[in-house]
Amino acid sequence: MRNAERQRLESQRSGTENWRLWGPYLSERAWGTVREDYSPHGTAWEDFSHDQARSRAYRWSEDGLGGISDDQQRLCFALALWNGRDPILKERAFGLTGNEGNRGEDVKEFYFHRDATPSHSWLRYLYKYPQAEFPYGRLVFENRMRGRTDPPFGLLDSGVFDGGRSWDVEVTYAKAGPNEIHIRIEAANRGPDPATLHLLPTLWFRNTWSWSDDGERPKLRAIAPPTGAAWAIRAEHPELGAYHLYGASPVELLFTENESNAERLWGIPNATPHVKDSVHRRVIQGEAGAVNPALEGTKAAPWYVLDVPAGEARFIDLVLSAAPLAEPFARTAAVLAARSREADAFYNALLPDADAEDKPILRQALAGMIWCKQFFHYDVERWLAGDRLPPPDSRKGGRSRSWKHLKSSDVISMPDSWEYPWFAAWDLAYHCGALALVDVDFAKDQIEVLLSERFLHPNGQIPAYEWAFGDVNPPVHAMAALKVFRAERVQRGEGDTHFLHRVFHKLLLNYAWWVNRKDADGHNVFEGGFLGLDNISVFDRSQPLPAGYSLKQADATGWMAMFALNMVVMALELAAEDPDYEDIAIQIYQQFLSIANAIGGHAPGAVSLWDDADGFFKDLIVCPDGKVSRVDVYSMVGLIPLFATEVVDRRLLERVPRFRRMLTAHKGGKFQGSYVCACPDWENERGEHLLALVDHTMLPRILQRLLDRDQFLSDYGIRSVSRIHAEHRHLGDLPGVGQALIEYVPGESNSGLFGGNSNWRGPVWMPVNYTLVQSIEKFHRFLGDAYRVPVPCLGGRELTLKEIATLIADRLVSLYRTDDTGQRPVYCTQPRFHEDPHWRDLLLFYEYFHADTGQGLGAAHQTGWTGLLANLVMRRYRTDIPDYWKERSGGEVVDA
Repeated sequence: MRNAERQRLESQRSGTENWRLWGPYLSERAWGTVREDYSPHGTAWEDFSHDQARSRAYRWSEDGLGGISDDQQRLCFALALWNGRDPILKERAFGLTGNEGNRGEDVKEFYFHRDATPSHSWLRYLYKYPQAEFPYGRLVFENRMRGRTDPPFGLLDSGVFDGGRSWDVEVTYAKAGPNEIHIRIEAANRGPDPATLHLLPTLWFRNTWSWSDDGERPKLRAIAPPTGAAWAIRAEHPELGAYHLYGASPVELLFTENESNAERLWGIPNATPHVKDSVHRRVIQGEAGAVNPALEGTKAAPWYVLDVPAGEARFIDLVLSAAPLAEPFARTAAVLAARSREADAFYNALLPDADAEDKPILRQALAGMIWCKQFFHYDVERWLAGDRLPPPDSRKGGRSRSWKHLKSSDVISMPDSWEYPWFAAWDLAYHCGALALVDVDFAKDQIEVLLSERFLHPNGQIPAYEWAFGDVNPPVHAMAALKVFRAERVQRGEGDTHFLHRVFHKLLLNYAWWVNRKDADGHNVFEGGFLGLDNISVFDRSQPLPAGYSLKQADATGWMAMFALNMVVMALELAAEDPDYEDIAIQIYQQFLSIANAIGGHAPGAVSLWDDADGFFKDLIVCPDGKVSRVDVYSMVGLIPLFATEVVDRRLLERVPRFRRMLTAHKGGKFQGSYVCACPDWENERGEHLLALVDHTMLPRILQRLLDRDQFLSDYGIRSVSRIHAEHRHLGDLPGVGQALIEYVPGESNSGLFGGNSNWRGPVWMPVNYTLVQSIEKFHRFLGDAYRVPVPCLGGRELTLKEIATLIADRLVSLYRTDDTGQRPVYCTQPRFHEDPHWRDLLLFYEYFHADTGQGLGAAHQTGWTGLLANLVMRRYRTDIPDYWKERSGGEVVDA
């Protein structure tokens, strides 16, 4: 029988209850984003700074510490803190902009997404707040003085946590219903001495009234408290309706307006004496007149002053409810206890037999995925035109000018709630694989968001991310759609073909865009530019080569071959119900064969991207005279063609006789007289067919490099650049490029080429590692246990492909498992996470990982695609998982 959390998800699915109405949709940062940038030259980080954020009303979204909001972010709730020493009220996370830090954007805080259920019925967030003055200035100064080869200077380096002198401030949200939320905030003094904490849980409206003449202003006001409450605030909004915030303990209530402090920001008089930073001025500067004595406004905070002895904790209880409650705290304890039990039951059912190491990894990874659901609001046409003040003329020719159709007011899975508080297309596709483990309906919605007419460009391009919608991300959306479709079929016994119909037609537009825009010569060898792999190349692939030169990319071509096969399988799934889809399956498979033909060098004027002498795929530079030069780099670029792998089962092939005949017509993997790919008419004992770029003869040669410790294999997964380039760095003179250099850099980037917090020149990255594991498992599905490969890291011992996939997957999960010394490799440079009992069980999911040590690098809260750790943990136990996860799909490849 399904547990209470699954029943809530079913109620959400059926439309009987909207459990998604309230969630963790409030970002940790809204300043420094493109949406809030009204500068002449697109300097978003500087145009709206952290220093301005406490005083300047946001235009497009809000931010806060451990906050929640409704799904349109009309009404927001979050923590505000003061330790008695800081110069400002702590209302939002602090970090460095890309121009301030020596490694790009970098949050300088410690907060943890402790737990979450997908309906948001249970949410826990922990913030580590120093008792000493927060070192804002020193963090900026120290990092500004450091170069690219230096490590960043972090909060732990500053010494503010020495002696354990910090507050653990944990907020827990437990829903009694979709719009009744019980809130407990606990402050624990971890220091050796008594300490005082000012705690101001803040309720406010996003400012929607200042940007147009017809914007109706909502209102917060104090009202008489009911039985058991010491105070109450009523929130009235023209769209959201009425809500009530209740507190159990008597405190001073502070009210102001969520309006910019124009006097502080721009030296002009304020329209009202009560502005956004008035609570800060009342608490820290003692300005009694800064807040509204009438106890009304659009921002309000009860002011708690907690005196806590060393080693002890204090908590406060609040309730936020749409309906007025006669006794708001009568069932708070019961609701908190019930939701805690139900969260345990939900995750125990998901992974009942996992050990004590793996359960917390899976649960905290998925909690981070859920906490990184964010409200994303952006109307590009209105942003370009400006609001009450006309924008600078330069905006007309600046970013986003070709994306006027993009209009978003959506909850979207973000890579990170501070560093990347905006969607990224290929990140989002990978997020869906993890989200589908716990909420397949939300994962489906996410697939459709970027394919909606409000996002997808009329020419078929999927927007890459807020900073530059027109950049190119790998075409992985079809892979994600197919994965989510399969996940639902496994969980519910039936796939949603209506969903598949909708996304397939939109993906055809995107597929046509790739074919028409990224294959300049029509040779089916693709040029992707950025492609998400940032600085992995020997030069900036986003910039054009000199006139007459072109770059033919193994990764772009591999991604497109994968895209084609994903579309073929989707068309075959649809053809099972509608035979008309057989035509498009044939058409796209022919396109795949053309790509395979070109990548193999068989097409007219083509040179193979497969270097048979080395057994590896490599990029090519084509000169104006037609001569070709191979780029001798061993990197993830050359592994991506492995991703173009699908197994088609008998169930699908029984419904498509013409497609089956086409497979037979290409007997021996032949296309236009040449052998181009894994034999499409070769059946295994289950009647399955393998469709792939790489065949069973090429695969062992790639795996010899992949599983060699001196090349790609790390103790923590597959490196993005082979370790062979630690010595073999110079590639000689490349036509159109000049002297070329590729360097194995296992940790932080030493290059300004897409450097910052995104180094692809050696570290381990979760999304491509995960896709690699999936691809090897598909080969195993088809080839079976009899197909074995000698493994260099095991002295040549032969393993099945399933065992090889496990070898890689276990290394990835080992980043977060404790080793023989009781330490997690991800924290190898941060001993506090091993030594301090109040830090030991807290997990941060990093953007990427040092290939030689496992150290977490880049964005510190990128649970997004690093949340795929949950899938890898599930994979280990999937033979023991509950019935709704077992295979009921007629023999297709089922994965976690």
